[in-house]
Amino acid sequence: MNVFLIGLGVLIVGYLIFIYNKLVRLKNLSEEAWSGIDVQLQKRHDLIPMIVETVSGYAKHEKALFERITELRSLGQQAHSMQELESAEINLSKALGDLFIVVENYPELKANENFLELQNELSKVEHDLQRARRYYNGSVRNYNIVNQQFPSNLIAATFGHKSREYFDIKDETEKSAPVINL
Repeated sequence: MNVFLIGLGVLIVGYLIFIYNKLVRLKNLSEEAWSGIDVQLQKRHDLIPMIVETVSGYAKHEKALFERITELRSLGQQAHSMQELESAEINLSKALGDLFIVVENYPELKANENFLELQNELSKVEHDLQRARRYYNGSVRNYNIVNQQFPSNLIAATFGHKSREYFDIKDETEKSAPVINL
């Protein structure tokens, strides 16, 4: 009987250690995934002043748009919560879309080699940011599943593991149904 109880105790302690280590591993993976998003956001924020400067040389009367983009970039860099960051980045994406609409009115700017290079670089950063966001959200999903499933949720609560938030900066217009005019 004593051997059975000792064996059962060892199994329970082993399971607790396994779950705890799994939570720690998944938490660290999600933090590492967040650093990928942070790198891409920093690249994006570094490119924006160069794009605005290039466009402002051609479209001087769009000063309000340039100021709005600069302000939104700053808000994104100063965000303290996931919601603040998502909101700032969504609004920044919309403002950049407005900027590229303005560019359509300036054929000489659209042909400017420097602007085209910056536009391509921004497109690459946006693609990399999307990939980093998907990786982060997958890491968060895996962490949250273990964090919320029974009995691992008891271990998570005991050691202060809390569910993490997803990061979604998709433009709200992507979620609405497209309008097709025939």
